[in-house]
Amino acid sequence: MTKKVEFEAKTLADAQVKAVELLKMPLEYIKLTVTREKKGILGIGSTTFYEAVLEINLALEGKKYLEKLFQALEIEVKTEFRTLEDGKYIVYSIHSAENALLIGREGRTLEAFQTLLKVYLHNFTEDKLTVSLDIGGYKENRKRQLEILATKIAKDVARSRIEVRLDPMNSYERRIIHTKLAEWRDVYTESQGEGENRAIIVKPRKK
Repeated sequence: MTKKVEFEAKTLADAQVKAVELLKMPLEYIKLTVTREKKGILGIGSTTFYEAVLEINLALEGKKYLEKLFQALEIEVKTEFRTLEDGKYIVYSIHSAENALLIGREGRTLEAFQTLLKVYLHNFTEDKLTVSLDIGGYKENRKRQLEILATKIAKDVARSRIEVRLDPMNSYERRIIHTKLAEWRDVYTESQGEGENRAIIVKPRKK
C-alpha cells in the first residue's frame, strides 16, 4: 500500500499544499478525497477533512528511476521488471553493453544500484517491499554457483564431520547458502562475524 495521510483544511488549495508537505511528493502523484466536512456557525469556521493518497505504480516508477539513473551515466540499458506476492516483491533485470562495469567487482556496484533503488521506492510506501535488481543475469549465475558450492561443502562436512567456514559473503549470497542447506539432515549452517567479514559456517549435526 502506498503512503496516505488524513488532515483538515479550509480550502482545496490549502489541502493540496498540505498534502505535498506531508507526503513530500509532487501533487501529480497525489489523489485527494474529501472524507467529511465540519460546518461552522453561519458558515464561519467551516473546515473539510481530506485523505491524501500516493497514487503510483511502484514497479513502473522503479523502472523509470533506473532508466533516468543510467541515462545520467550515459549508459544505454534495457530494463524489464515483474511483480510477485501481490506487488510486495519487485524484480528488475537490466541488460547493457556495459554489464561488467555495472556489476562491479564481486557484484558490489550492482548492490549499490539496488540499494539506491530500494531507498527511492520506499519513499512511496509504508508496507514492507522487497526489491531485487539483476544485471546481465549475474545473480542467477551466482546463485547456481553458490548452490553447487553449498552442496559440495555439505557433502564434505557430512563425510568428515569437520566444520567448514566459507569466505565472507553479502546477505543475499548467505541467504542462498542457508536456504539450499536448510533441509539437510547431516549438516546445518550458522552466520558469524560482522559487516563485510560475516561468513557462513557449515557444521555437522550431532548423531
